[in-house]
Amino acid sequence: MPNVTEWIEVRGAREHNLQAVDAAVPKRLLTAVTGVSGSGKSSLVFDTIAVEARRQLNETLPAFVRGFLPALSRPAVDAVDHLPAVITVDQRRLRGGARSTVGTITDIAPLLRLLFSRAGEPSVPNPDAFSFNMPAGMCPACSGLGETTVVDLDTFLDRSRSLNGGALRSEVFAVGSRNWQILVNSGRFDPERPVAAYTDTELHDLLHADDGMVAMEFQGQAYNASFEGAVTKFRRLYLDQDPETRSTRTRKLVDAHTTTAPCPDCEGTRLSPLALSSRVAGHTIADLSALAATELVTALDRFTDPAVAPLMTALRGRLGDLVDIGLGYLSLDRRTASLSGGEAQRVKLVRQLASSLNDLLYVFDEPSIGMHPRDVSRMTDLLRALRDKGNSVLVVEHDRDIIIAADHVIDLGPGAGAAGGLIGYVGDVAGLRASDTLTGRFLDAPVRLKPDAQVRRPAGKLRVAEARAHNLAGFDVDFPTGVLTVLTGVAGSGKSSLAQVLRRQHPDVVAVDQSAPGANRRSTVATYTNALDPIRKAFAKANGVAAALFSANSAGACPECAGLGVIEQDLAYLDTVTMTCPACHGRRFTDEVLSYTLTGPGRRALSIGDVLETTVAEAAEFFTTDRRLAGILSALATVGLDYLRLGQPLTTLSGGESQRLKLAGHLSEPGGVYVLDEPTTGLHMSDVHRLLGALDRLIDGHGATVIVIEHNLDLVAHADWIVDLGPEAGLGGGRLVYEGTPAGLLATQGSHTAEFLRRAVEGELIS
Repeated sequence: MPNVTEWIEVRGAREHNLQAVDAAVPKRLLTAVTGVSGSGKSSLVFDTIAVEARRQLNETLPAFVRGFLPALSRPAVDAVDHLPAVITVDQRRLRGGARSTVGTITDIAPLLRLLFSRAGEPSVPNPDAFSFNMPAGMCPACSGLGETTVVDLDTFLDRSRSLNGGALRSEVFAVGSRNWQILVNSGRFDPERPVAAYTDTELHDLLHADDGMVAMEFQGQAYNASFEGAVTKFRRLYLDQDPETRSTRTRKLVDAHTTTAPCPDCEGTRLSPLALSSRVAGHTIADLSALAATELVTALDRFTDPAVAPLMTALRGRLGDLVDIGLGYLSLDRRTASLSGGEAQRVKLVRQLASSLNDLLYVFDEPSIGMHPRDVSRMTDLLRALRDKGNSVLVVEHDRDIIIAADHVIDLGPGAGAAGGLIGYVGDVAGLRASDTLTGRFLDAPVRLKPDAQVRRPAGKLRVAEARAHNLAGFDVDFPTGVLTVLTGVAGSGKSSLAQVLRRQHPDVVAVDQSAPGANRRSTVATYTNALDPIRKAFAKANGVAAALFSANSAGACPECAGLGVIEQDLAYLDTVTMTCPACHGRRFTDEVLSYTLTGPGRRALSIGDVLETTVAEAAEFFTTDRRLAGILSALATVGLDYLRLGQPLTTLSGGESQRLKLAGHLSEPGGVYVLDEPTTGLHMSDVHRLLGALDRLIDGHGATVIVIEHNLDLVAHADWIVDLGPEAGLGGGRLVYEGTPAGLLATQGSHTAEFLRRAVEGELIS
């Protein structure tokens, strides 16, 4: 490691499971923080160093300005000294709603709009006229959204039924309701005849008419009602409302019977006719925004107007950053909400690459997530580039290549949860290799292909015909059942799109993705997995009281904090302070409830508060007689989540932890077809093997079919079947490169996955 004269010093860090850790991070170097999942990496890097850096910077601002910033509580640490200003580049999804795109979030779209206002023909000199977010440029029909909400007749109308038989499926037109009676009493159609037998005029009247009156009697009152077709009335009552003001019931009604379609006026471009009338080098701004970044660079290279040369330099530079970061397959009109966590993290980085600031602290959360092994080297080059500009770069990471590229390593552990929170190694990569840590032992572990004798034979197949979505080229492919299939290819090659087509053609397929479980801050691991139910019953039986007492959301909740364990104190223009509840001391229950105990092995007595503080592994040792609870805890341990506390809020889980939590719920189900999206996200190299065991158990023990979208070469090598897409991203991908066993993939030419799997098996990737 180069000589270091300055360090960021952490003393007595106690966030989450950190055990009064002292740590020193060298300035102006690339430092990797490693360790098993749950060892305390994020607690040290994000919850301590990054939070304290931002908090101290915010304190230098006027109170009026601080009132507009997020409130940050002081982390549980004695001191963090010599902190630079911090820039956190994490995996949180980008916000901004339907109007936020890759172009707007990277500030490339404003440069493109400026180009059209200066060089477009015919001339439209106002840049706002090319923005779908400004009144001057947005399509007046869809207000710049590019799509309209339409009633989905397949879910709204059952043509095989009559009106009396419930042909209109929405509860708004339930048989016997006022709206239903207006249609039936109109005399325009026979309510006993199936809708499929209606004439074109009758069908139009049923759905779309808006003329005439109907004499009727309802609930003892006679009156004349205006006649409206079912779709016309549904649109007026529900779709014409401002979406932001819709009630929960209205949202459910709308979601159940509508779909989105490209706006017919702007054809999905979001722009006004004026904006679409101007062209640069024969292209409209919508044409260029729809190109992949690599293709847009090529298109702009053909435009050589010297009058806008400085603008073109800036535009090419920003696009080049997007390509260099491995996102050249994205188009500027791609919605940010559709980006994965890894893509979102890299898009955020694009802004930083153009900055001339230095002596900053950059903090990254597994920047290799979502990247094919081919592209990881690009990320290491970018991290080094930030370092070489005079910045300190701190990376939480599991990827071998990025760890090996680091100047300095801090390894936490030795285990997860209560068994972690300690620093096991500090130094360079060579020292890490020689250390007796899990990271050191697995750093050079070879990738081993599954022997042919262990490769499962398919029980059948799921055919996907004419796969067309996004960049998919319309090919046919079979997914074998009863085996582990890994869907591979570079980022942007069409893997997620193919999985969507599979689910569309086979609706019984279950997607187990990384989206957060439906939860709020009251939802915990115990409540989500239903582990709390048998625990509450056990406490109730042992103490002769009601089970409701042992729920922090019910009768037993501490009245002071309503069962949250904390109280937030609003200090007006100062930061909101979150305090441990003084009544229950953070344990969430009343003193009476906490006085009841349950005795386990070794005559150990625990209260409900104690139980919720135990990890899954500790709870499995305590609850040994309840078969249902043992099964839940065993499933959590199988997917590598035995370090989670039973009372841990779901809002604190990472995307990978959320996915594995949902996967655990399927381990006891018979059969089924499951699609997993990069389940190794957030997993240490040693934990990947536990995940492989969980997938094997799901297949061999329960007859399931498992399809995994994945880049991790250990998991690829463990597959029974490979479906490889590519060969490149965007329009250069979307084609079937290979389908077959992993052994056959090794001999395939023109596949990036084959190349890197071959090198990994031969040990060439370890450097």
